[in-house]
Parts: sequence; C-alpha cells; structure tokens
Amino acid sequence: MGFWISMVCVNLIMPLLMIVFGAVFLHRPPGKINGFYGYRTARSMGSQEAWDFAQVYFGKVWLRTGAAMLVLSVPAMLPCMGESHGKVGLWGVILCMVECVVMILSILPVERALKRRF
Repeated sequence: MGFWISMVCVNLIMPLLMIVFGAVFLHRPPGKINGFYGYRTARSMGSQEAWDFAQVYFGKVWLRTGAAMLVLSVPAMLPCMGESHGKVGLWGVILCMVECVVMILSILPVERALKRRF
C-alpha cells in the first residue's frame, strides 16, 4: 500500500506544477520576449503583443489542464490499489506518460488562439 501511495504522490507532481506555473503565467507573465523563460514558439515571439497574449493564454490553459489532471489522477490510480509493486509501477508510469502527452498537447490551443488573433 505504501508504494501505491508513493506512486499517487509522484503522479500528482505534474498536475500541481502545471497549476503553479499556470497561475504564475496568468498573474505574473514574462514581460519581454526572451529565449529563456516563457511560452516560446515562433508565433508567440513574433511581436510583443503576441508574446503578452500567449503568456496569459498559456497560463489559463495550464491552470485548467493541471486542475483537471489533478482531479483525475487519483481515480486513475484506484484500479491498481492493492496490486503488486510491478503492476502499480507500470500503471503509474503509464499515467505519467499520459500526463506528459496532455501537457505537450496543451500547446495546441495556445497556437490556435495565436493563429486566430495574429
């Protein structure tokens, strides 16, 4: 049971980070276009106006996506509760990979919004 709890905690890290960074980008977005910090794509770095829009929009997307993943992560781990360490570990890795894919796909709505607006 201890390993299952550990895997649940590990699988909550990504949604929590998305919520934190989403809030940061929403309320304190990077001011100037830079290559170090922020939502950096060719479209978002095209102008200062596009940059400012992308940072805030990306923050909203990550905040919502992170919250949804946070709510769904624990129930997603329930089917393997009480199973062997191998099954729990495999289930946890699969969930982590799904979370990574969702995180990467969160780029799509931001790019669509940038394309529509600029």
